[in-house]
Amino acid sequence: MVKEQIGKEIYLPFIYSLFFFILIANLTGNIPYSYTITSSIMVSIGLSFTIFIAVTLMGLTIHKLHFFAYFIPSGTPLALVPSLVLIELISYISRAGSLGIRLFANIVAGHTLLKILSTFLYQMFSGSVIIAILTLIPFSIFVTLIGLELAVSFIQAYIFSILVCSYIKDALELH
Repeated sequence: MVKEQIGKEIYLPFIYSLFFFILIANLTGNIPYSYTITSSIMVSIGLSFTIFIAVTLMGLTIHKLHFFAYFIPSGTPLALVPSLVLIELISYISRAGSLGIRLFANIVAGHTLLKILSTFLYQMFSGSVIIAILTLIPFSIFVTLIGLELAVSFIQAYIFSILVCSYIKDALELH
């Protein structure tokens, strides 16, 4: 993933650590009565903005003032430059916010759904024997959703890592 996206393997330890940090944090939340740190908006946004600042500083260090050419698309008429710089700057900053919010929202949505369904199933199983037997059908759906939530944990760690690779590549090559 790192070699395909960035082209330099020097970033492998960082991306590897980031992937497994997010993966383990997400998987920990699937254990009953545990807390997922990535379901905290402050952790997810803080992580994404820290990476955003580091990538921006890396781009500034490598390209110096030429880094700001990133905000002006080539072939732009001079009259449109102020507007496009503002639009590109907002787009660039929103990448950090969307990176953290994407992780937070997907993890919270899945855990909230499982918490609501588990409470519902507990109430159903606590009823009469006939209702408890009929509850086996929704319970099988619940078990399937747990599997889906495990898959979401892997997918979100992968997406976060692949987007960070993409952002590093953009800072290195000024796309």
